[in-house]
Amino acid sequence: MHTAFIVAAVVAALVNWSTRVRPNQTLENISKPLTTLMVIGIALTSGATAGQVAVAAVALTLCLIGDIALLSSIDKFVIGLASFLLGHLAFIVLFVMYGLHSTTLAGIAIILASLLVITVGRVIVAGATQADPALRTPVLAYLAIISAMGTVGWATGRWWVVAGSALFVGSDAVLGWGRFVRDKRWMSLVVMVTYHAAIASLALSLR
Repeated sequence: MHTAFIVAAVVAALVNWSTRVRPNQTLENISKPLTTLMVIGIALTSGATAGQVAVAAVALTLCLIGDIALLSSIDKFVIGLASFLLGHLAFIVLFVMYGLHSTTLAGIAIILASLLVITVGRVIVAGATQADPALRTPVLAYLAIISAMGTVGWATGRWWVVAGSALFVGSDAVLGWGRFVRDKRWMSLVVMVTYHAAIASLALSLR
């Protein structure tokens, strides 16, 4: 069953990525949430403890809500932002349950996150504020939480978590840049590829 969910997630993700090359709203509306549902299945059929599986399922379900809110046919940005922010908080809880064993990786993550915040993050916040001043605080809060998620994730020393949290940060950085600074045609595909790789990696970290 675990392998079946992995295969199904890959197929659904590939279909979703195709909609970023050849737009198809109906296919996107189905394949985007379906991919996350299959990743939830990967988490539920893992060999991890019941507590870890429950927390991961909550985190991924919040991601699913964010997926739906951010569909171009719905486009509820603040709801999507809030859902993913809460999802990152749940992931932080999961990482703490894993145990924070790598101070070296945590230190590297803090440095990288700080650099990202003062460069890319600063520009995205400025762009969001210019687009709508009311977005400044939510975007700043999200930036802080995802930076914390990445740092705590790296502190676990689990390579699936290290990869997943880094990919999540990268995906959101491209998403924010495209939405509030300057959009490029390739960005939507990169956002989804890195995002799906991120949540799949975090689900596979359960063992």
